[in-house]
Amino acid sequence: MFGWLCVTLGVAFGSALVPLISVEVFVIGLVTSDPGIPWLAVGAVVALGQIAGKLFYYLAARGSIRLPNFLHDRLHRERPPSERRDRWRARTKRVRRWIEALRERCHRHPHWMTGTYGVSSVVGLPPFMATTVLAGLVRMPMSTFLAAGLLGRFVRFSALAAAPALFAGWLHL
Repeated sequence: MFGWLCVTLGVAFGSALVPLISVEVFVIGLVTSDPGIPWLAVGAVVALGQIAGKLFYYLAARGSIRLPNFLHDRLHRERPPSERRDRWRARTKRVRRWIEALRERCHRHPHWMTGTYGVSSVVGLPPFMATTVLAGLVRMPMSTFLAAGLLGRFVRFSALAAAPALFAGWLHL
């Protein structure tokens, strides 16, 4: 059991960094193949792995960690003006204004961002990756980020881990 929980922690951490990995599918497969693993333990381990992985995105958006040179230079270098770049700026002007207005609104109403982040950590809408980055951009306190994220992810993945046993019990009634 301990070995599977360590693997689960690794998969959860990896899925937080690389969104193409589905920890939900892994959890369902794990609890259906080995029903002896406690669903609360699975929920706690996945929550810990997910928040540990998302912490990198949060800190990068907050500016607390420096990106590798090849990324930093690519994102922040001065580029000569071009017609293509001007067209792209014109097309994305509305989106950039919307993001800036959202950022300003989050600064004025910090509890709104906490609620949005908390709901996203449980439900997944708005996307948890996006709210993680936004939490870093608006400089949400790290204690709030960790508490809301761990609690929400624990609820989400504990419920997911308990679901197969609940459905199996209902089917046998």
